[in-house]
Amino acid sequence: MSLRYSDNRPPPNPMIDDKTRTEIEAAAFRGLVAHLQNRTDVQNIDLMNLAGFCRNCLSKWYLAAARERGVQMTDGDAREAVYGMPYAQWKAEYQQEATPEQQQRYKDTAALHAVIDIPDA
Repeated sequence: MSLRYSDNRPPPNPMIDDKTRTEIEAAAFRGLVAHLQNRTDVQNIDLMNLAGFCRNCLSKWYLAAARERGVQMTDGDAREAVYGMPYAQWKAEYQQEATPEQQQRYKDTAALHAVIDIPDA
């Protein structure tokens, strides 16, 4: 399943102009990112197994959106924006080894995982 962030936009609300809607969506994204930065106990594999996306997916959507707008950004830059620190540091401090059960569920749910197309830099 390949979803682009713009494919599932809610129908336009005639009471909200595009600028305000974009600001609301940006605030919601920042809230989600802040929540995930605070919930370091929640592992990416659990997010993938339950929801089909994780912090890495968010960083890829972020990177794709930046590149679509001509903003030069690396994967590392995007991950740091989502993780709140360099990815290697987050992995060293918070990532736990996946259990065999988590790994099996990841394989079983692979068809439901987010697929993100990232334009070339």
